Parts: sequence; structure tokens; C-alpha cells
Amino acid sequence: MADCCTPRKKLCWCVLLFFLVAGITGGAIGIYKWHYSGLNRWHGAGSTADFQKIIQERCDTYTQTIRPGSRSRNCQAIRQAFMSAFISKDPCKATNEDYNSLINLAPPTVPCGQQVFWSKTKELAHEYAKRRRLMTLEDTLLGYLADGLRWCGEPGSSDLNVWSCPDWRKDCRTNYLSVFWEVLSERFAESACNTVRVVLNGSLENAFDSMSIFGRVEAPNLRPQVELEAWLGNDTGKTPSDSCSGSSIRKLKSILDGRNVKFRCMDNLSRDQFLQRS
Repeated sequence: MADCCTPRKKLCWCVLLFFLVAGITGGAIGIYKWHYSGLNRWHGAGSTADFQKIIQERCDTYTQTIRPGSRSRNCQAIRQAFMSAFISKDPCKATNEDYNSLINLAPPTVPCGQQVFWSKTKELAHEYAKRRRLMTLEDTLLGYLADGLRWCGEPGSSDLNVWSCPDWRKDCRTNYLSVFWEVLSERFAESACNTVRVVLNGSLENAFDSMSIFGRVEAPNLRPQVELEAWLGNDTGKTPSDSCSGSSIRKLKSILDGRNVKFRCMDNLSRDQFLQRS
């Protein structure tokens, strides 16, 4: 019996135990790195932390405080439909249809003549809309819920990917964040009527960008007989770089002419002048 506890045998058992522990630890680390590298493979930032909680809280605030007239909206159903649109799915294979159920629960429609579109002028457009009691896309229920958030999932997983999400330019255009805003923007533009407005940045060389959401989605989906007023506001301290007679605005007018949409344009306005005159 004494032989089993000799120093030599104890050393052998210690060596064996060391390699066993090292193997298990190495395997666990390898599995973690493999899992992490899969979730971290995209070039964009990951899903917003506490995404579901934020959606629920924003919906409650919007329907109960900001626009009490929308109290009939079911915030729990909206949150569930939002999650169902993208969770457990390939984050680069989003389709317009994925968001149908969500948008049908809260269509981005506003009273006639109250739409304000914008491109590279978010802060200015929101200030203008607030002063004039008009509405940007982010003032609709779904726009308010999603503003500033990011989200994506992974095939076969019920969790959000908080490590990374696809970037529109570097990974894929058909990611769930981009497609959401495109679908919502299309519905917002299609519902426009009477006179609506777009706020563009006159400090840029091309105030109208045909590849922006306004250029690709909203302007081409305005209905005939709508009148669009374009306001070219300049950044504080900057001189105008584009005008109503510039090539980019002529391109916008060409798109609108093809839709039988009336067009008016005002330019060379500072931020304060725009907010006072518009």
C-alpha cells in the first residue's frame, strides 16, 4: 500500500492533473474566442444595451405623455413585434416584409401637411418642427422608439448581438437597422399630402444627396399633387456652398417633376434666419 504514495507517483499524478486542467481551460478559452469572434465579426457597433426595456419605456412615454391621443396603441405588442422582426435571423438578410407586422401596429402617418423631411440637418429640422408644431419621422411613434438605437440578432439565437452589428457600407445594405428606416421612411413619404417641407444643408457642396434616405426613398415616393418646399439652411459660421440653382437641387427637381410634385426652394439662410422666416 505504501508504494502508491511514493514521491514519484505523486509527481506523476500532479503532472497529469496539470495537463488535464490546462486542456480544459484551453478548450474553454478556445470556445469563448470562437463564439466571440463570430459575434464580433461585423464593422458596426453592437445592439444598444437594454434594447427591449428602452423600447417599452419610450412607447409608454410617447402614448401616455407626448401624444396621449395614441393611448390605444398596444406597447407590449409593439415591443414584441419589433423583436420578432429581427431576432434569430441573419442580420444581413433583412426584408421589407420583416417589418410589416410592426408598422401595421403603428403606421407613421401624421396630419395632412405636417411632414418635415431632412437630410444632414437633423437638429435644425427637429427644432423647426418643434417650433411650428410639425412632425419629422422621429416624431412618429416608431421613429421615436428607434431614434439613436441599434439592433441585430444572430441566426438561431434568442439574444441580441451586443458585440457588433452590420455596417451599411462595410458589411451589407440589407441589415435590419437600415431596412427599418427605409421602410418607415417610405411609408412616411407615401402618406404626405398638401404642402410638406424638407430641410437641407446649404453649407454642403451637394445639399441634395441622391444616396441619402431622403434622396433614395422619400423624395421618389412623394405622391403626385404634393408640394415640396425645400429650405437650404447654412451651418453657423459657414458660407453657402450650394443653392437652389445648383446641380444637386436641379437633380431633386427632376425627380419631383417625374412624380408630378410641385417644388419651391429657398436658400442662403443662416440657422437663425431659417427658424425666423420658415
